Amino acid sequence: MNLDIVRSGLLEVPHGFFGRQGGVSQGAVAGLNCGLGSGDDPHAVETNRRLAADAIIEGAPLASVHQVHSPTALIVTAAVPHSERPQADALVTDRPGLLLGVVTADCAPVLLADLEAGVVGAAHAGWRGATAGVTDQAIAAMISLGAKVDRIAAAVGPCIAKASYEVDHDFAERILTDDHDNERYFSEGPRGSPHFDLEAYVVARLAAAGVRRIEATGLDTYALENRYYSYRRATHRNEPAYGRQLSLIGLAR
Repeated sequence: MNLDIVRSGLLEVPHGFFGRQGGVSQGAVAGLNCGLGSGDDPHAVETNRRLAADAIIEGAPLASVHQVHSPTALIVTAAVPHSERPQADALVTDRPGLLLGVVTADCAPVLLADLEAGVVGAAHAGWRGATAGVTDQAIAAMISLGAKVDRIAAAVGPCIAKASYEVDHDFAERILTDDHDNERYFSEGPRGSPHFDLEAYVVARLAAAGVRRIEATGLDTYALENRYYSYRRATHRNEPAYGRQLSLIGLAR
């Protein structure tokens, strides 16, 4: 089955940012929907997640978390049943052959690796998690396993772009209250409302933490409707459900 996988030249470990192409889901979430909370047929979601995992490391277990838009990062050593997934928004491991996965539908997926230390991480960075420090927590967890921040490479995957991310003035005020320098991530849209650059914010947050090698895909999940699921697009169209794309990273066995 032909899957749409975007990879970063900076991450010298098995990884991939998946789109919606391929997979067995039908209807509003047709394609490679990997969201356990999407209301899709659980068997279809599990099949899709296995297809994606096998495209990165065949037969590897897939560790994931119950994402709640938090800054929490966990060190994991094994995959757990879906019903036992802890609440968090980033995972880190040093175990070869274990895949880490996060799902997104406009939020930014971030994959990180220190090849020399043999430590990788994955983070789900929506605006809440990003501003609360989910990437900072992921980096700290990697360092606790022996990574060094100046060796970490990071890639920010497909997410909603500034042109598509119209927000209200209250949203902008919340972000600016945290740090007035955040004004650089906003611009006025064609309707006079602010637009927020989530991707640029996440890249800057990684750089501020000391990460020197960062790549962003620049792919807009909202605009590229044939390639990616989008919560905002589905909401604007009053669609009954929305899918989630999966991003994976691991260490070769």
